[in-house]
Amino acid sequence: MKNEIIHVYLMPGMAATPKIFEHIKLPESQFKIHLLEWVIPINNESMSDYSFRLSKNIKHNNIVLIGVSFGGVLVQEISKHITVRKLIIVSSVKSIHELPKRMRLAKATKAYKIIPTKLIGNIDLFAKYAFGTNVTKRLELYKKYLSVNDSKYLNWAIKNMVCWNQETCETDIIHIHGEKDKVFPIKYISNCIVVKNGTHIMILSKYKWFNEHLPNLILND
Repeated sequence: MKNEIIHVYLMPGMAATPKIFEHIKLPESQFKIHLLEWVIPINNESMSDYSFRLSKNIKHNNIVLIGVSFGGVLVQEISKHITVRKLIIVSSVKSIHELPKRMRLAKATKAYKIIPTKLIGNIDLFAKYAFGTNVTKRLELYKKYLSVNDSKYLNWAIKNMVCWNQETCETDIIHIHGEKDKVFPIKYISNCIVVKNGTHIMILSKYKWFNEHLPNLILND
């Protein structure tokens, strides 16, 4: 009997193109990779409504959902609308309790409302906001992967990341996190698989780790 093919859907991080997954390779005899991408939100669209709309792009049943950073938040919301085989988040958070203090402060003071005006059309500033301040040497790399520069999307995305209100998460979620992540510092993260020397962009820099470990993480109960 022919082996069952497991469909794996990948969601990139905030403003990022699916190109961030270009080095992710899974055995084709077992897995089929599908790339999800951001769409422009409708006026005042909630995370729940947005995730439901995006879930319509998923064409298979009992899938594996993998999301990076803000994409990790989104796949958690998508999983509330469909049945998933495995839910995996990378360089992300599982609840508001894992958000760093600066994001909680931005929510309390509504500072997120003024952040996007400084970022639109300025990839240098956005890269520093999204990935941390030490990005100058890799700016050309980020310009390749950060492609969604629509102001409506960026305003929506930053607001919904900072104001995400999930208190608890699914107990069987798999959380992979880098020990040197500066966007979501590891000290705020619990119950995760720690990748040594992994940063917030380890889906790019540590792709060999993911290619080695993802098959077993998906297949093991």
